[in-house]
Amino acid sequence: SSLKDLQNVIIPHFMNYNLLTQKAADFKLFVQIVQLMNKDAHLHYAGLQQIVNIKASMNKGNSDFVKSKFPQINPVKRETIETTNISDPHWISGFISGEGNFDAGIRKATNTRKERIYLRFRLSQHERDLKLMELIIKYLVSGRIEHDNRKEKALVTLVVGNFSDINNKIIPFFNQYPVLGVKYLDYLDFVKIANMMSLGKHKTKEGLE
Repeated sequence: SSLKDLQNVIIPHFMNYNLLTQKAADFKLFVQIVQLMNKDAHLHYAGLQQIVNIKASMNKGNSDFVKSKFPQINPVKRETIETTNISDPHWISGFISGEGNFDAGIRKATNTRKERIYLRFRLSQHERDLKLMELIIKYLVSGRIEHDNRKEKALVTLVVGNFSDINNKIIPFFNQYPVLGVKYLDYLDFVKIANMMSLGKHKTKEGLE
């Protein structure tokens, strides 16, 4: 969190490995603030006003406390990120490591008392990144977009629920480009269930248990 580390480690990293979501716009504004602080702009009111103006266009903006101290906030223009291509599959696996979900569950089958196992791969983002989600669908050659406007921020969710797509596209992709962290354990369970379903074990009482 030191200014030196931000300038010499964090910023160069994301300059070399670009963010593809609209968060890249926040990063560019973040860089402007670091540059101002490197010039000691934060040590006087005029410089703080510049920083507050930039922060107003980042993420959720300024807190009520900051707004009360700087009543003349003039938000700077925020860039719209236009991602047109995903060139590195490792970016997708890294993105899914932080944002994706590998789900499994049991639901009642339609028009029957029997239960049905389902697998589902999901990735949710703010609707402003809809085009990026469509690029990921194109890259994975599977999935659909679901819209959810019930929450404070409108979400779009990439969903892959077709078992053939999961078995023949999603699992081979993440076997080759693994997710990282604790989510990898979820993925291993996801694959284990998929293998059982391929063998038809989900149709037996023992398999369900």
